[in-house]
Amino acid sequence: MRPSFLNPMFLPVVRINGVGPKTAPLIEKAIGGDLVKDAALHLPFRYLDRRFNSKIADAKNGTNANFEVFVDAHEPAVKNRPYRVRVSDDTGFLTLVFFNPNPKYLSSRLPTGATRIITGEVIERYNEKQMMHPSRILDLDSDELNVHFEPVYANVAGLSQKTLGKICKEAARPAADFPDWLSDDIKFQYGWQSFGQALQTAHNPLHESDILPDAKSRERLAFDEFLARQLTLQIANNARNNDIAEPLIGDGRLTKALIAKTGYIPTNAQARAFNDVATDLARTRPMLRLLQGDVGAGKTLVAAWGCVKACEAKMQSAFMAPTEILAIQHYNSLSPIFAEIGIKSALLNGKVKGAARREILEQLEAGEINVLFGTHALFQEKVIFKHLAFVVIDEQHRFGVNARRALLQKGRMPHLLSMSATPIPRTLSMALYGDMDTSILDEKPKGREPIETRAMPMDKLGELEAAVRRAIQNDDRVYWICPLVEESENLDVTNVLDRFNHLKALFGDKVALIHGRLKSAEKDAAMERFRTGDAKILVATTVIEVGVDVKEASIIIIEHSERFGLAQLHQLRGRVGRGDKKSHCLLLYQSPLGETAKSRIETLRATNDGFVIAENDFELRGGGDLLGLKQTGLPNFKIADIAIHKDILPIARSYAKEMLKDENAKDMIDGIIQLFDLNDAVHAD
Repeated sequence: MRPSFLNPMFLPVVRINGVGPKTAPLIEKAIGGDLVKDAALHLPFRYLDRRFNSKIADAKNGTNANFEVFVDAHEPAVKNRPYRVRVSDDTGFLTLVFFNPNPKYLSSRLPTGATRIITGEVIERYNEKQMMHPSRILDLDSDELNVHFEPVYANVAGLSQKTLGKICKEAARPAADFPDWLSDDIKFQYGWQSFGQALQTAHNPLHESDILPDAKSRERLAFDEFLARQLTLQIANNARNNDIAEPLIGDGRLTKALIAKTGYIPTNAQARAFNDVATDLARTRPMLRLLQGDVGAGKTLVAAWGCVKACEAKMQSAFMAPTEILAIQHYNSLSPIFAEIGIKSALLNGKVKGAARREILEQLEAGEINVLFGTHALFQEKVIFKHLAFVVIDEQHRFGVNARRALLQKGRMPHLLSMSATPIPRTLSMALYGDMDTSILDEKPKGREPIETRAMPMDKLGELEAAVRRAIQNDDRVYWICPLVEESENLDVTNVLDRFNHLKALFGDKVALIHGRLKSAEKDAAMERFRTGDAKILVATTVIEVGVDVKEASIIIIEHSERFGLAQLHQLRGRVGRGDKKSHCLLLYQSPLGETAKSRIETLRATNDGFVIAENDFELRGGGDLLGLKQTGLPNFKIADIAIHKDILPIARSYAKEMLKDENAKDMIDGIIQLFDLNDAVHAD
């Protein structure tokens, strides 16, 4: 249900004036939906300042400018020379450049001796200022001169900005008559307009303050989006309170045996996490816990402990990983230990076929397999558990809501432990996982030395290769990371195939290759060669970013480190330092470094603390770029930018709680959730 005043927003886009059968598919592709609300909430991603504040002499290279100019002369195209129009003002001259133009059109739009308003990017070439294909050419009496700030929308080929902008503004029009779901008090406190007014302002800015990233209109709409998300999380959380899960209480015999067999002394943080998990599992309310931990902090042991706890209660567990490499690694590291303490486990992925697959499925349904490891294969229809009561999802942000839901439906309300190797800043964690309890592993197991991190320019490559030769003679193993798989026409950076061939010429069969486009069998073979020491150097893309655990690897080289995000560099660095050898991370960069890249590298050199790095990365790049929200399994924010609007997120959280207490607000709550496309996420858990 939704309040009736919202109904105009849920009409198809073809009901908007100006949208016909031909333009509708283009509009729908541009706005990412087929309803009026999708167009209304498709806000400009930037604005062009169309005020006439420039003189030709003052215009800087590479900047957009608006000029009032006199048309001096036309120079038609000849041979390879483009069509040129010479214009001027009282400070200097400018050349307008056109490729493959219609000369008659240019003569009519820019007649010699006329005065025109032109807009576009100024570039300096051949000792003159030029503007290629101006974005606007206007007469002095044009109505468009009244538009001081022109919105720019994310668009698709075949659809003009002018048409899309007109449609989006028209779609926002019904919101002007909406009653508001926010109280007058909160709007007054933060200086916000009504929802409808804020939407109109975003599409039709009138003042310079309206086009700033922290504009009040954007802040108001961001608050609404945060509010919808927080309502969603709290409704899901309340629903879980009514769900009944199987309490998993054991005698502790198997969990003690697990710790004894690993030979590790758990850190204090792991001990706290064990207690968190045990407390949750003993309840009838299904556990929904996020286990965050820095690289190498021991998350896998906590997950294994939970699986064993479920076995003590005579129940089954599922352990799902996002990649086959990671699923195989978890299985290979844990299954021998499980076997020693009497727990039967199996691995199910795309490569397990025929009789072997049938046998696993039969044993699983009979309850003979206690723990099943795997990838997406775990939630396929034919996979039937007898008593699934505990689920682990590793790198959970790589799975969508539907994947999580499909696996949970394999049991009768199983407990869920999600793990993330990417430390998440508190603000972002609240936005994405506010419905989850959290355990944090902020300690490393004893005996692990900090990784020494150095930065060096690409022109020192020869010295580095000599150092690598000495390292592999000392039986060290080396990761060599490149940003691309193949050569790119657009990017002048090293690709993994060229680097592999180069290193193979130097080191022969000691070099292995792995990247995302290889078949699974090829990836597995390369990893096995590196793991056993048959290969000493593994040339790779970021496919090895998470979870790969080769204790003998003590050196990682990251080429073009300036192209990676801070959190990603930290994840890659975490592939070494997992054994007892002193480990090194070498960041190769292409000079000159920009300020942001320089800041990333300096931060990485200064600290090994993933939580400090995550906060710095959040400040440098913003929340959306940090994790890639499209991979989180939750809807991406259409309007809110967590880095800009983080201060209003706690306010939205508090306001959502108050709204849910108000019995008269139910229809409004449903409407807000539907307006921001979060309805499906309410039932995700």
